[in-house]
Formats: sequence, C-alpha cells, structure tokens
Amino acid sequence: MTEGYSAINDVIVKESLAKELEELFSLDYLTKPSRALACLVAEGIIDIKIAVPKSGMEPDLERLFHDKVGIFTDKSGNTVGFRGSMNETFQGLSDNGNFESIDVFPSWADVRDSQRVKNATNYFERLWYRTEPNVLVYEFPEAVKKNLVDKSNGYDWRTLVKEISTSISLSKRWAPNKRNVLKTPRKHQLTALENWVKNGRHGILEHATGSGKTFTAICAIRDALDRKKSVLVLVPSKELLRQWKTEIESNIRDISVRYLMCGDGFNSWKSNNTLQLWTRPSDKEHKITIAIMDTACSNQFVKTVVDGTHLLLVADEVHRIGSPARQNILNIDAGERLGLSATPIRYGDPNGTTAIFDYFGGIVPPVFSLEDAIKSDVLTKYYYHPLRVYLTDEEQEAWQAISKEISRLIALSKKPGESIGSIISSNPKIKIKLLARARIVKQATNKVGLALNVINRYYKSGQKWIVYCDDQAQLRAVLSLLLQYGFDAYEYHSEMVGDRNETLNYFGHNGGVLVSIRCLDEGVDIPSTTHALILASSKNPREFIQRRGRILRKYPGKHFAQLYDAIVMPEKNFSEDEVGNSIVMAELSRAIQFGEWAENPSCVADLRIIARRYGVNYRDIKDGGLEDDDETEFD
Repeated sequence: MTEGYSAINDVIVKESLAKELEELFSLDYLTKPSRALACLVAEGIIDIKIAVPKSGMEPDLERLFHDKVGIFTDKSGNTVGFRGSMNETFQGLSDNGNFESIDVFPSWADVRDSQRVKNATNYFERLWYRTEPNVLVYEFPEAVKKNLVDKSNGYDWRTLVKEISTSISLSKRWAPNKRNVLKTPRKHQLTALENWVKNGRHGILEHATGSGKTFTAICAIRDALDRKKSVLVLVPSKELLRQWKTEIESNIRDISVRYLMCGDGFNSWKSNNTLQLWTRPSDKEHKITIAIMDTACSNQFVKTVVDGTHLLLVADEVHRIGSPARQNILNIDAGERLGLSATPIRYGDPNGTTAIFDYFGGIVPPVFSLEDAIKSDVLTKYYYHPLRVYLTDEEQEAWQAISKEISRLIALSKKPGESIGSIISSNPKIKIKLLARARIVKQATNKVGLALNVINRYYKSGQKWIVYCDDQAQLRAVLSLLLQYGFDAYEYHSEMVGDRNETLNYFGHNGGVLVSIRCLDEGVDIPSTTHALILASSKNPREFIQRRGRILRKYPGKHFAQLYDAIVMPEKNFSEDEVGNSIVMAELSRAIQFGEWAENPSCVADLRIIARRYGVNYRDIKDGGLEDDDETEFD
C-alpha cells in the first residue's frame, strides 16, 4: 500500500513542481531570483529534495512539512546549526515580510550547544537519506530539474544576485517609510519613478486601476519631502480628499507631516494667508496640501498658491483637469509635476488632452495596463459573462429618430477630409444629441428584469455582489425588486440615508447584494466583492475600464472574480457615419477586449459575431467615446 501511494505521489509531486516552476518564471518580479536558483542548481551548489508528512502509512498532501533546520560547516569542521520558524520565502526574508525568528547554535560554544548541533545534524541526515519514519522524502524529479537547469543557460548567479540586490536597494530608497520599511514599490512602480526623475520629475503615470498609482505617488511625495519640497495633491472628489490623507498617513509614519485640506467644507485655506504658508518653501516642516480640483481651479486658489521650483504638484485622475473650467489649474507653475490615471487621454477632447500632456510632460514609461496588472498578479483573475439586453419598441423608435438626426447634422457639418471625431468635438448640437441617445441605452427598461434574473440564477447566500446601476431611478427599481423577492439587498451611494461606512462593514462581514451607483468610477474601493453585475452603460471608455478593473482588486481568499455585464443592443444596423460614435458599438468593442483577457475568452464569441453583423471592426473603435465631465458627482 505504501509503495502504491508513493507511486501516485511521485506523479503529483512532478506535476506540481513543473507547474510551480512555470509560474515562477512567468512572474516578472521573480524571474531573476528564479534564474539565480536555476544557476545554483546547475552548478551543483544547491540540491533539492521534497518532504511530505505521513498520516499513518500514506503521504498526507493536506499537511505541510514546516520544520526548519539547517547546518553550516567550514573546512576545519566547525559547525553552526539553526532551527526556527523562518520561511525561505519572500514573505519570510524581506524587510516588509513576516515577523520570523530562528535559534542559532555553534558547535564550539559549550557542551550544550555542541550537542544541539549534533542533534540537528542527525535529524537533517535522517531526512536527507530518507530514514526519518514520519516523513516521506522524494528526489527532485529529473525532468523538472532538467527544465530548471535549462533556465540557467547564459546566466551567472553572481551577476543576477548583484542585480537583485541593486533592485532591493533602489526599492528601499523609494520606500515612503524609512525607519521601518513596511512596503516597497513593485518593479513597474520603481521603473516609473526612476523614469519620472530622468524626465525632470515631470510626467503622467498611465497605470491600471488597482496597480498602485497612489502608492507610487506617495513614494514620490516622500522623496520630495526629504528634499524639502512643498507638496500639492489635487483630487477629483470629496471621497478622495479624505482617502488620500489616510493613505499618506498610513504609508509615511516615521516623520511628522502637517496637512491642509481644501474643499468640501475645509475653507481655512482662504484666510490668514494659510494657503500661501502651506505652499511656500520651508526647511523646517513637512507640509502637504490636498485639494479638490473644483476648489483648486478657482482664481482665488490659483493666485494664492506659491508656485516655483520648490513645489511638487500631484494630480490624481489627471484627465479630469482637462475640462475647460479645470484647465485653470494648469496656470500653477510647479517645478515638479506628477499626473496619475489609468486612461489619461480625454476621449473626444483632443484639446483637453493636449493641454494636460503639455503641462505634465507626457506619459512616463512603462504603461501598465489592466491586462499587465492581471498577468502580473496585481489584480484578480476573472470570468466574464456579457449579457445582451435589447431596447423596447418605444426605446428603439426613439433611438432611431435621434440617430437619423445625428446623421443629418454630421452630413451638414462635414467638410472634405474632416474626421467624425473632429466634427463632434466642434459641434455642440451633435454632442447634445449623442447625450440624449446615450441616455436611452443607460436607462433601458429591460436592465431591471435582467438584474433579477441574474441574481435569482447565480446568487448564493453569503456571497458579496455589487449591482452597479446608472442612476437613482434604476437603483430604486432594482433594489425594490430584489427586496420584493427576499434577497439581502441594500443601497450604497453618495446621497443615501445612513452611514455608508457601516454599510460597507456589513457587506464585508455578511455579504449580500449591494445596489450602487458611481461607487466604482473613481475613489471607492470594495475589494472583497467577488461578483458584480454591471448595468451601467457609458459613452466614456474610462468608466467602462474603471468599473470592471476596480472589481478585480486583490483580497484575501478572493481567487477569482465573476463579472456579469449588460450590453444593450439596438436591433437596427448603423451607417458608417454613426459607427465610430455609437455608445453601443464602443462598449461592445471594449466588452470583447475585456473578454479576451478573461479566464473564459470564448465568452465573447457571440459579441464578435454581432460586431461582424454590423460591419464593425471592434479593434478599430475600442478607444472611441466622449468625456463625461458634466455628468459626474464630483462637479
């Protein structure tokens, strides 16, 4: 029986190690350490065996061999032994990893330590030579070992270790907390910070939602404070005003920082030269001003800020500054500038985009997309379920009437060689019509029934679902229907009655169905969410990307996310003039792209068929859309 179990276990060990090896080399931040290990194995410096505890006679694959024992011996026969809890893993060894300890004993210190060395040596040898009765020890499979050794070709472990050490040193230098390094930037963050410095400390980070843009900026802020700079942080909403202060406080703990809050009732900046005092040069204090953009774009704010080479300006969701009113912020002459956005280009607004890029100095490489974040294990892997919803007859008629009017206006306005996007951006009448047509899709009646059908079919008690709605009317209709059918459903939005934080706490502990609007766009994180149904349609690609990306944030025990996505489809075909500007076609295109990154990429096969039926090359229009500055709660 033991031999039979052992034969089965050999196969399991081999398959598991092969998979583990593949994953090690697929993770960017582990490639060099893994290759260094491969070199050490290839040179015979390290040999590996696998220990599995036994339960009775058979190996117990549910238990871990967790004992830590090591022996070091020099040429003279002097020996040092150790035992303890410390893992030979990143979490066990890194500065911002676990709290671990080991007990070390030399053979020459005294009789007691000498005996402990002998005991440890005997125990290790019993394990190594497979005579320890309660543990099964397996040789490292030759096929896996050969694969590992092949990874060492062309590399030297000494060079790799130096490169790894340099990277660790650089990470520590950029860490926002210096005395006790709690957290260091990842590779994409580190590279971006170094490139930002090379660009004269000017630039925009185009990093996906959930990839750590805020932390990267806090690293830059700490660096600025150490260089005696004043810091001005601009945010698009009142929620982010408080969230940024909390994030900075939790990451910069080893120095005293004073904060000035501006906007949402914080008005002290207006009197007694307070804003001037906070933004002027200072060698004595660390000062950070955090302001809502709609406050910061006022003439009073812009004229009061003491600008110059001493000032670092950080703009979160930097695309928001490109709206006509907020562009006044770009008159602040800050010596150092850092913009943050998952999607910094303003859709359908080339002038606003140019203004932002000219001020901040363009995109700082590397771009870190949503796809990159998922592949790098920064965001959770997901399954995607696009669900088609059709307009009612009345909605279809309204859609077609507005579409004809849009086509007529485009035909009247079009000049030889002029693009559709250029016509729309310069013609307010067409923009108004596009908004009216988009509203039909957003408020499609059949979305409410779809919500009930999906929850009825897939929801299980204790799960954490978000149903993301377009507006208050849709939210009330969905919430009422779910409550009527006995689901544990409740609302979450900025205008709700009651404590929003308590609502999130209840959701975190008990699960249920959270029916919400706008919480997934900019600023609010609900990372424990495992399932989401998105009813909200948008003419702005950014909202599509942010809503779906925010659901993918990592959370303990959350291995996959399940996303159900309502894609509204009018049944009428589109003329060429309309295709590039259709909210439906643009959202269909982005749904196909999002589905291709999912664990079930075949989910969008029928959407591709629909795109072909309409004569649409979905890859050509995936970045189409319009900015939505006038319809946001942040204004």
